[in-house]
Amino acid sequence: MTSLHVEMLAADATEPITSAGNARLGIAVLAGIALIVLLITRTKLHAFLALTIGSLALGAFAGAPLDATIASFTKGLGSTVAGVGVLIALGAILGKLLADSGGADRIVDTILARAGGRAMPWAMVLIASVIGLPLFFEVGIVLLIPVVLMVAQRGGYSLMRIGIPALAGLSVMHGLIPPHPGPLVAIDAIGANLGVTLALGIVVAVPTVIIAGPLFSRYAARWVDVPVPERMVPQRASEDLERRPGFGATVATVLLPVVLMLVKALVDIVVDDPENHVQRVTDVIGSPLIALLAAVLAGMFTLGRAAGFTKERISSTVEKSLAPIAGVLLIVGAGGGFKQTLIDVGVGRMILDFSDDWSVPALLLAWLIAVAIRLATGSATVATISAAGLVAPLAADMSTAHAALLVLAIGAGSLFFSHVNDAGFWLVKEYFGMSVSQTVKTWSVMETIISVVGIGCVLLLSLVL
Repeated sequence: MTSLHVEMLAADATEPITSAGNARLGIAVLAGIALIVLLITRTKLHAFLALTIGSLALGAFAGAPLDATIASFTKGLGSTVAGVGVLIALGAILGKLLADSGGADRIVDTILARAGGRAMPWAMVLIASVIGLPLFFEVGIVLLIPVVLMVAQRGGYSLMRIGIPALAGLSVMHGLIPPHPGPLVAIDAIGANLGVTLALGIVVAVPTVIIAGPLFSRYAARWVDVPVPERMVPQRASEDLERRPGFGATVATVLLPVVLMLVKALVDIVVDDPENHVQRVTDVIGSPLIALLAAVLAGMFTLGRAAGFTKERISSTVEKSLAPIAGVLLIVGAGGGFKQTLIDVGVGRMILDFSDDWSVPALLLAWLIAVAIRLATGSATVATISAAGLVAPLAADMSTAHAALLVLAIGAGSLFFSHVNDAGFWLVKEYFGMSVSQTVKTWSVMETIISVVGIGCVLLLSLVL
């Protein structure tokens, strides 16, 4: 790979960058990220355009030829979309089938019928975590918040006592667990093993969601006591359906890709022989593409047909699921282009030098970088993509487990303190009918707890593995 940095154009790629070169590159990176932040926060420019302009500016600030910068950006965009674009599309289709068929309502109703009193916050965590696996965070909020409001209203529960656990479950899934776009992109950029990342992600997610959800909700309910906003309690999605899919079939469909990927990871660890027939089979069926495709195809029958959908209705549901993700795909792709530009101008070497000079542990460094970008841009996805590109060289000599932990450290950092520059902040504020200060005391603090507990669990695992 050819470096874009002018001081390295005629030099061997293995030569170290001088301290002056490091200084210039550092300034170029800060300027590029600052421009992206400014465009997103001040001018309200779409993140896709902001990342595109920021990538070109980064190359210019680093003194790279414009044509080489464009080539790096387009290469990164193409490879990122090729790596995760199909997975995002399949996840969107599965999520839409789950919502439209009434499968999500079936899960919610079954769990709520068996939970009550003190168990209700734990039930909300379980619901959000299961439903949040195949759904984008925003889709999950739109799907779950009406349920939260109805449970709080009909059961006489504190809105924060029920709502915070649900939000925690969704947020943890979004930041730490593939096949969500952020973790998938980080896995692709760092070259981590998806199955191992998924397995370790679940280990990190369980204590994180317990602390940030049911436990923190006790304090959140004391700090903020707001009534259920009547105007935000809409009609349920599946009330117009004559029948709905069964609980067991719905849960099995949602968990199918997770199980297939975990089986692949376990076989890879236990067998560890690429020529073994069993491992070759599990490597195929446990690949993200096949696992998600299998879940989508199964969902057409276990969800769509079970709800009485005709072939035309299922086709329409699939078609409608793809349109909303166009923006996500473009942002993820542009983030990949920005990442590739960072790599090609020589930032990887600079990060390696920085980590050596300052003795900052790689996992903590990845978390801090993601935190900084998250605070600046308000986007967990942008923070994940950018941080993954910056710290990817650190994973070169890492074990499989530590590369997966690097992905999780980035994911945890990307969730830190959501505030006014985050669309999720305003979504939660409006749905719950809270003021800005009340949203900060509840939602923003919850996100910070997830981030801090998440990196704490990652660092503890790094000592064991």
